[in-house]
Amino acid sequence: MAEENFIQVILPLRVEWEPYYIVPEGMEVAVGDRVKVEFAGKQYPAVVSATEAAPPEDLVPRILYIVGREEGLPPVFPEEIRFWRAMASYYLCTVGEVYKAALLRDKPAKTPGKLRRTERKSVSLSPLQEEAASAVKDAFDAGKTVLLHGVTGAGKTEIYLQLARETMDSGRSVLFLVPEIALSRQLEDRVAAVFPEVLVYHSAQTPARKGRVASAVREAEKYMVLGTRSALFLPHRNLGLVIVDEEHDSSFKQDSPAPRYHARESAIMLALIQGAHVILGSATPSLESLYNAENGRFVKVDLKQRFHQGEEVPILLIDTIAERRKNGMVGSLSLKLLQQLDRTLKEGGQAVLLRSRRSYAPAVQCTECGDIPKCPHCNVSMSLHLHPQRLLCHYCGHSEEYTGLCKKCGGKLQPLGAGTQKIEEEVKAVFPEARIARLDSDSSAAEADIIRQFAQGEIDILIGTQVLTKGFDFAGLSLVAVIQADNILGQQDFRADEHAIQILEQFRGRSGRRGKPGLFVIQTREPSHPVFARLGEKTDNTADMLQERRQFGYPPYTRLIYLTFRDASEKRVDFLSREFSSRLALPHIGPYTPAVDKVADRYIRQIRVMLPRDKALQANKKRLLDSVNAFEKEKKYFGHLVIDVDPV
Repeated sequence: MAEENFIQVILPLRVEWEPYYIVPEGMEVAVGDRVKVEFAGKQYPAVVSATEAAPPEDLVPRILYIVGREEGLPPVFPEEIRFWRAMASYYLCTVGEVYKAALLRDKPAKTPGKLRRTERKSVSLSPLQEEAASAVKDAFDAGKTVLLHGVTGAGKTEIYLQLARETMDSGRSVLFLVPEIALSRQLEDRVAAVFPEVLVYHSAQTPARKGRVASAVREAEKYMVLGTRSALFLPHRNLGLVIVDEEHDSSFKQDSPAPRYHARESAIMLALIQGAHVILGSATPSLESLYNAENGRFVKVDLKQRFHQGEEVPILLIDTIAERRKNGMVGSLSLKLLQQLDRTLKEGGQAVLLRSRRSYAPAVQCTECGDIPKCPHCNVSMSLHLHPQRLLCHYCGHSEEYTGLCKKCGGKLQPLGAGTQKIEEEVKAVFPEARIARLDSDSSAAEADIIRQFAQGEIDILIGTQVLTKGFDFAGLSLVAVIQADNILGQQDFRADEHAIQILEQFRGRSGRRGKPGLFVIQTREPSHPVFARLGEKTDNTADMLQERRQFGYPPYTRLIYLTFRDASEKRVDFLSREFSSRLALPHIGPYTPAVDKVADRYIRQIRVMLPRDKALQANKKRLLDSVNAFEKEKKYFGHLVIDVDPV
């Protein structure tokens, strides 16, 4: 009888080890091959991670044979497995959880994807862009990641495309990451003009489409992929350049499920494995990236002048409390803003109005008893939506019919505040002849059409949420305005000011392009807030914010990890989170109750772990993971704890 051939596999599950299996006699498998195995009574597609394995003697009698090959799924490259292991180690999850994220791309494609081969074009750089591109290449030659700090409208995209073209001409592949699907759709046309063979990949695509793109990436000698964060999990090989545009954007962070990764850091891991260069770009770089440039890990290249050399967009700050006192408000809109909108429309320009909350109203309240309807599953007020009228929870999706009457006393319900739907209604009432549209998650089905129509000048006023602050390039946009900017400021988080400045500065940069004058209007109840003072400063104020972080021991000077406990029993989550905290021999705060302490019938408690950035960092992270795993086993508390490394 032939000696049995043992292998180890990676399962798409949260399993801390890589199980052993036996390969039937006569079958040959290699690392990266896909096999079908049985685990805990169910069958799964697994990836072979080791051959000629030597399992512990006491385990051998219980080891199963593999069921067979997993038909239709091609082998996984060794570089992919290395990338999965690196992500699992950094983000304190299992390799199987990373594999599960990658598995989403792997629906077999009936028709393999093909790269288009047509004539490439307009990369034309200005002298300043040429100078910046040269500095980037010098940094690449020195083996450094580059942070391209370019003001909005400076032409960062042209530099990306020039670098990508040189990379492709050298026979290597390019991955171009953007934070939002909407942004990838607008950018696709610009990229396709230079790279007609560009492959686009994002989470909104059908499984079949994802499979075709994955097949094209796997089979091509070289390729250009434009995608959102999930494009990191394509079967990359021969990568020569990774571009992360708008690197500061929080959309690059995966919240759930594991791996809870940040695309910026993961892109750097991927590039290291692939031997590729990395360029991170932003007009408002994250403090983490500025810190890395300060300590020499990155090289910062500045591009401080707009491509068309337009004037800096001025800011008009409107105190809504003062305006309301003198009857200067029409609903949510000040007369000063309406005057600017009127002027913009008469001059043939376009305007974008930002309201950070969708819906008609963020909440409703009874005029008789004062009750504010809350979600029965979450500790949050329900938002009023129209067409059809309903109350909706933005956390769990619970929905109720809206009758306008209080369920407790029968009194009349009155909307509180204004969401994007109500702003749209108010603007239409003042400008009935204007072409007005709304872009938020409630209108996302028409997102591509709305963006295209606005870019082509077929919409005069666009109202929407923070997706509109991203890196869009609208030639006719001259007026941008924030309605109720206080909601952007009111986050109880040490990153609140940084995020607010990024959102506002990015939004400001959408206007006044192509050398045309622009205007940025901010409506706020707190005109003296320090964020607005920093926004109007001519000098870079990031040094002050970094100093504040250093003083209080916050990232980037420490590594932050959140432990979140979720449980249907408030008593149990209180007790167990406190017990875990008492055992944790690492610097931490908590457990504490977050602002939203109940979501989807689960009560929430959090512990904030802050680890020094020193040589013991990785060992301390491993200690934390071991503590969580041991606690779950001891208390049989599986599925209740979430680890989030580098939360945003």
